[in-house]
Amino acid sequence: QVQLVESGGGSVQAGGSLRLSCAPSELTFTLRSMGWFRQAPGNEREFVGGIGWSTGRTYVVDSLKGRFTISGDKDKNTIYLQMNSLKSEDMAVYYCAGSNWGPLKDSSDFYEYWGQGTQVTVSS
Repeated sequence: QVQLVESGGGSVQAGGSLRLSCAPSELTFTLRSMGWFRQAPGNEREFVGGIGWSTGRTYVVDSLKGRFTISGDKDKNTIYLQMNSLKSEDMAVYYCAGSNWGPLKDSSDFYEYWGQGTQVTVSS
């Protein structure tokens, strides 16, 4: 069973940056789209953004644009989430997700593959 493997989480002070990455456990395993979600304690899982591999287009939700950037390396089937100017409200477990259903979607129901999650902690 292919899994998605995330890395790059950790602790940072407010205003700092972190870069998350995610790739399938089998690097030759291809997906049509990959996304990032996050979930803070007591909150529902929310879509952050993602990439559709057929077009290479990336998307970040409006509320995070300007601070968060998504990029990808198609040769490595790897998606990245660059997070700058981090705030306390960004603190959450960040999950990578992958789908073979089609173009990028913002619903978690669309994704068949999930990473184990990586904690992002932002201290003030």
